[in-house]
Amino acid sequence: MHPEFPHHDIIHLNHAAVGPWPLRTAEAVASFARENTVTGSLHYGAWLKVEEAARALARDLLGAAAAGDVAFVKNTSEALSIVAFGLPWSPGQNVVIPRGEFPSNRIVWIKAAERFGLEVREVELPFDEPEAALLAACDRHTALLSCSAVQFASGLRMDLERLGSALRRRGVLFCVDAIQHLGALPFDVQGAQADFVMADAHKWLLAPEGIAVFYVRPEVRERLTLQEYGWHMLADAGDYSTYELTEARDARRFEPGSPNLLGIHALHASLSLLLEVGMEAIASDIEARWQHLHAGLHRLDCRVVTPADPKRHAGILTFLPSRGGTESLFRALQQRRVLCAQRGGGIRFSPHFYLPYEALDKALAAMAEDMGG
Repeated sequence: MHPEFPHHDIIHLNHAAVGPWPLRTAEAVASFARENTVTGSLHYGAWLKVEEAARALARDLLGAAAAGDVAFVKNTSEALSIVAFGLPWSPGQNVVIPRGEFPSNRIVWIKAAERFGLEVREVELPFDEPEAALLAACDRHTALLSCSAVQFASGLRMDLERLGSALRRRGVLFCVDAIQHLGALPFDVQGAQADFVMADAHKWLLAPEGIAVFYVRPEVRERLTLQEYGWHMLADAGDYSTYELTEARDARRFEPGSPNLLGIHALHASLSLLLEVGMEAIASDIEARWQHLHAGLHRLDCRVVTPADPKRHAGILTFLPSRGGTESLFRALQQRRVLCAQRGGGIRFSPHFYLPYEALDKALAAMAEDMGG
């Protein structure tokens, strides 16, 4: 049992949905709550230093050039909406997205298309050449391609550097929903040549809902027309007597009002753990657990949907049971407190780095019993 995750009566194979908090994150939230109760905002200046430190950790996680390239927003959907309704579209342009994307990365483009006269092209993703399929759908009218770094249902992982390089050459903007990537794999936003990257914190980042990281490449930052305004996004935030209404030049321009300092304290703690362990080590540990589960599912004659190539998956492992129905097996696993999800017509496991192999074997043994094996 990992000291940061003292799970006694659950087997948490659901980090692609809502992950648990490490102990240090729970302690950070409790400490912040106690401080608010006992001394109020006496140490508000120290809270802002935590915000500054969290932004620096997010920069390191993303591989961004500067902490000022990262904004804290409410969730992935909000960040996607900032992009979809902030860009200077022209009627007749098109947006390319994969078919079967998570609803957040589909509805914003559909609604933007209705408002601005765009076309949304949804592309089936073959497992062997998904990047080629997406690029083939782009033409001289394509303004932006948006995709998840890892598909939420199948677990298919995209080659972001290949996509980003091709799109940059064509002058097409590149938007990456990284919610199933960040915290599970190392991320290199500059190598991917992404213009926009967003990820909520409540999955692989092991932090609460309601706080997300949002990267905008500095060269395209001011192309986004702001939709929300407030004191915090001003260049002179904190000078309440000024009549200057100049927006901040960095990513803080996307943070209109008072920051979610409770969420930021929690995110800071969770990111500190991930970067302390190291993303290369975490990716290696997740892959080892993925392979352990994959071998067990093979022994149970389950059909794995997720690609077996390590370059084509992250932490998600989606499969179809060999006997019985998906729904009945899912219910049985939930009753046994094996946390998982129904996705892509099958069952989705998503183990993180800290899970003991004994827990994985218990989950596989429970499956064997529930399938009558």
